Amino acid sequence: MSKEPVAVTGIGQTAHAAARRDVSLAGLVREAARRALDDARLEWADIDAVVIGKAPDFFEGVMMPELYLADALGAVGKPMLRVHTAGSVGGSTALVAANLVAARIHRTVLTLAFEKQSESNAMWGLSLPIPFQQPLLAGAGGFFAPHVRAYIRRSGAPDTIGSLVAYKDRRNALKNPYAHLHEHDLTLEQVQASPMLWDPIRYSETCPSSDGACAMILTDRAGAARAPHPPAWVHGGAMRSEPTLFAGKDSVSPQAGKDCAADVYRQAGITDPRREIDAVEMYVPFSWYEPMWLENLGFAAEGEGWKLTESGVTGLDGDLPVNPSGGVLSTNPIGASGMLRFAEAALQVRGQAGDHQIDGARRALGHAYGGGAQFFSMWLVGTEPPPG
Repeated sequence: MSKEPVAVTGIGQTAHAAARRDVSLAGLVREAARRALDDARLEWADIDAVVIGKAPDFFEGVMMPELYLADALGAVGKPMLRVHTAGSVGGSTALVAANLVAARIHRTVLTLAFEKQSESNAMWGLSLPIPFQQPLLAGAGGFFAPHVRAYIRRSGAPDTIGSLVAYKDRRNALKNPYAHLHEHDLTLEQVQASPMLWDPIRYSETCPSSDGACAMILTDRAGAARAPHPPAWVHGGAMRSEPTLFAGKDSVSPQAGKDCAADVYRQAGITDPRREIDAVEMYVPFSWYEPMWLENLGFAAEGEGWKLTESGVTGLDGDLPVNPSGGVLSTNPIGASGMLRFAEAALQVRGQAGDHQIDGARRALGHAYGGGAQFFSMWLVGTEPPPG
């Protein structure tokens, strides 16, 4: 039996900030969910199941928040699932929800991911000693900086590339009213002069710590026919994982990332991603990951990703815009960051991305990664239903 086509008919996100003290955790998630329902012109009673995701519970110090969020998300008496794959969880959560629709288990699913980092301290939560593994050295940046240095050595990239990415994404964020960081007066020179945190990663080349949530309504062909706006259609989606550390692991370009992208492209019939994909919402928490993931996802040959960044290809007016929304570098509620990538890709093909809309975007890729660059989730959405 063929899969049911899956459509994104509702998208909602909160305003993001360092601390959303105006709402509780329940109020935060309901804000995003209500906006997604309003976008799809549905009510809580129209939802058959709820799938939520977030990063580790100690990021907020609230264990198993799904137990009391069931009420806030209209899930009482309905199936409710929670997904966890570290930083990629927002993408994985959307894919689990999409698969429930594709398998015809549920017709209309609310999926939501969130984080309220202000209620704990994710930096130190990411710095716990783990037996038999390398320490994270005060946050994720301490873990990933050696991988960035390895990329620079392998590719010969000039040391200005990271600042170019950061400046681009922060400028893009000015066009996104939901973004956390709106640095109107930021200059490239200020990015390059910002303090060095983890060599070669500077302060302005890192993601913020954000409170926020993102929600989507996923439905079947019949649900899409009743939608008030043209939906985004899921053409392919995949998840892949690998251990944090193992003999032969390529930390610069993980095999799981390559395999995940290849599976999505196969499902979507993509043979030349550089030419066939119109926009990319890529998980870039540290600026150097843009050129690294351009290579990992097949948009550039090994060692060539930085050249796309340097030449302006990934800018809003380039022929492969990356993170038109401002990306993780501008908004980072960790559990929701991956779903934001997926949702922003869907907004692009729906033509509803506002001031950061890419003209004529027909196919867009959403990408997320997590853990020690070991969990990957991606989807490709388009303006037309998938063939078949």
